[in-house]
Amino acid sequence: MLAVIGGSGLTQLANLDVSHREVLRTPYGEPSGAVIFGQICGRPVAFLARHGYGHTIPPHEVNYRANIWALCKRGALGIISVASVGSIRSDLKPGDVVIPHQIIDYTWGRKSTYHEGQECKVTHIDFTEPYDRLLRAQLIAAAGEVGIAVSSSAVYAATQGPRLETAAEINRLERDGADVVGMTGMPEAALAREMGVPYAAISVVANYAAGRADSRDGISFETIQGVLHESMGHVRTIIERMIDRGDPNCS
Repeated sequence: MLAVIGGSGLTQLANLDVSHREVLRTPYGEPSGAVIFGQICGRPVAFLARHGYGHTIPPHEVNYRANIWALCKRGALGIISVASVGSIRSDLKPGDVVIPHQIIDYTWGRKSTYHEGQECKVTHIDFTEPYDRLLRAQLIAAAGEVGIAVSSSAVYAATQGPRLETAAEINRLERDGADVVGMTGMPEAALAREMGVPYAAISVVANYAAGRADSRDGISFETIQGVLHESMGHVRTIIERMIDRGDPNCS
């Protein structure tokens, strides 16, 4: 079964043939909401809205541990994270779809591991490649088959939020090598790795980051909503094609 975590702009999968919803309990508290189960192209899919179904949970208060644990324990063979991002690179414009390949983590204070407490042994994970190579390749291939252009590599800067960044902070992120910026990429990716479940991300550029292009003097939230509404349709199409191909992690 493939699991999809939807972020800003994707609070539901319109192409999901829903069978039922489950409110799941975890040792780490409550997930963001009920997990929705159903089928796409005859294959099982689970969907969870990261920010809650009323979009009421800010990025720094998402219970990432509960979300990942619930999906994995209910049989997810792979997890696709969907999120909106700001563009640092001039060639990534609003509406573009990005499949990031690396992460730089600037978050702080978030519960970021399952391996803590006196009863747990010190446990390290290899995080050289934070996204699963095969799952990324499947997303890229599916996008190509449906004729949707994607940027097949980008460094994702995960910031704390909920405020957006200053122009000076974006300049710093660029110097650090980041291409896009968002608030939910970590610790989600690391937790999935700890659970041993393949994880990849598909991001929609919602706006230029602070101080860049038409965001030079400020960011227009009204414009962002229009961009996300159209481009999240491309994301749904890519995911549907990936599932229809019968790739591993999708059955």
